[in-house]
Amino acid sequence: MPQNWLLSSRRRALQERAAIVQAVRRFFVAHDYLEVETPLRIPAPAPESYIDAIPADGWFLQTSPELCMKRLLAAGYGHIFQISHCWRKAERGRLHSPEFTMLEWYRADSTYTDLMHECEALIRAVAADTNRPSKFEWQGKPVDLVSPWQRISVSEAFATLAPVTMDEALAAGSFDEVMVTYIEPRLGTPRPTLLYDYPASRAALARLKADNPCLAERFELYIAGLELANGFSELIDAEEQRARFESEEAYRRSLGRQPYPTPTRFLEELSDMPPSAGIALGIDRLAMVLIGAGSIDEVLAFPPEEL
Repeated sequence: MPQNWLLSSRRRALQERAAIVQAVRRFFVAHDYLEVETPLRIPAPAPESYIDAIPADGWFLQTSPELCMKRLLAAGYGHIFQISHCWRKAERGRLHSPEFTMLEWYRADSTYTDLMHECEALIRAVAADTNRPSKFEWQGKPVDLVSPWQRISVSEAFATLAPVTMDEALAAGSFDEVMVTYIEPRLGTPRPTLLYDYPASRAALARLKADNPCLAERFELYIAGLELANGFSELIDAEEQRARFESEEAYRRSLGRQPYPTPTRFLEELSDMPPSAGIALGIDRLAMVLIGAGSIDEVLAFPPEEL
């Protein structure tokens, strides 16, 4: 038996994960997307209240390739995707690793509803391409990938699944707690759920709805209670984006979190970006669901504690 039997025991899972990544690439190439690579170390991440970047020699390891990919959109790249390593400080658990793999893709002249359809098509295509059944169980919960998937607004989810309304939770400062306790565990069973139209305060980079600026054109994908993806119609108003960044950064500092510099070049180029939509999907979590793994460590070659 090899000395590192834990690493050896992951061989089959890593082979299956590799097949999933290859199927993802085939899907985007077939749909005329350009695969891009952007720097992993950046001077200024987007400020988000509860996500902390890891410092790296005066800059930061990216929490997402979002800002650089949007600069590509502003430069005329219409359909792009990337499979990239990302880092988030102090995120560790059964579903989290401080270093993880993210799939992000962006479409010019599109909205979040376009990405809902494409997200559904992607996961069904990857499952079929890797010979996965469309009906299976994950962590004891039934999953049926056959279309149509469930679509429900955040306000509807609060009304039907939570003890308080969305507005009441926002007023009480308990929105995230109610989501985690009452709503998320009940989403995505048996069909995947696309939860859409988040409160504007929960979408720092998303476009607000024209007919209701209290809501943002944002959605998340859940399968068997697990969040896999977060997408939205992109905000392309540079002044509004700057104001949102300043507000988010002020809130971060009030919590005692590390201050970030302003992503100046992103803001300078944002006005050149066409109406677009973008989405981030966790490759590790997708592999967990399709392989049947209960922990992110099962689909990583080296969990951080083993380095």
